[in-house]
Amino acid sequence: MKNSILFKTVATVVFFSFLITPNFAQQQEPPKIDNEYQVGGVIFHQKAAEYRALAYQAFNLAKMRLDMDKKLRKKLPKSERKKPRAIIVDADETVLDNSPYFGKLIKTRQPLTIRSLFEWKKSGKAKAVPGSVEFLNYAKKKGVEIFYVSNVPSNFMEVTLKSLKQNGFPDAKESNVMLITNSSSKEPRRQKVAETHRILMLIGDSLNDLSVAFEGKSIQDRFTEVEKAKNLWGTKFIVVPNVMYGAWESAV
Repeated sequence: MKNSILFKTVATVVFFSFLITPNFAQQQEPPKIDNEYQVGGVIFHQKAAEYRALAYQAFNLAKMRLDMDKKLRKKLPKSERKKPRAIIVDADETVLDNSPYFGKLIKTRQPLTIRSLFEWKKSGKAKAVPGSVEFLNYAKKKGVEIFYVSNVPSNFMEVTLKSLKQNGFPDAKESNVMLITNSSSKEPRRQKVAETHRILMLIGDSLNDLSVAFEGKSIQDRFTEVEKAKNLWGTKFIVVPNVMYGAWESAV
């Protein structure tokens, strides 16, 4: 466990050092690391039928909740009923599967960096998470606008749009793809959508994708916040499985 935390810490430091450096393409290659601890997570994503089942389950729940909205909206204030509807989703590991990238990092003993992530995304090899394309296109046909709120840097806009479009996702346009600029917190971007839309649900692989309440919290505090929101799981909040990485690692 101590080694796992150490390796993750090294990877995180290197990652953010590239994030805050504008000319990341000119940086030297990072040192080799032992990220063998991620092997199980990558194998689960790529080879476990359970992963696919959990992904389909998440988007089936989302569809059921969407279908219930016609009845539920009658109980809302008139001002809310008039707003156009929206769904907010994260991108990476929520609708786009980057597990081959993490597999490559393990084989080459490299940490996650902005430069290598950019090159991977530019290759256009990211595939859709099972069930995601079908659900979001179903929602779009029902008149729901889709917003993609991702914490990759804003200079990833072109490659992010490319990945979304080539996999058939709706609303893959700059106005609906909200990448990181000044703050890693997604709350300001969620609030911006809420100004003009009624947000039906939020879908993500990290609890930080869903609410500011989970940001920067300890393990126990995250447990506590999950309990507070227990009636929102499968309704307002939909979690897609990701055992490769996440905000939970920072808590550990």
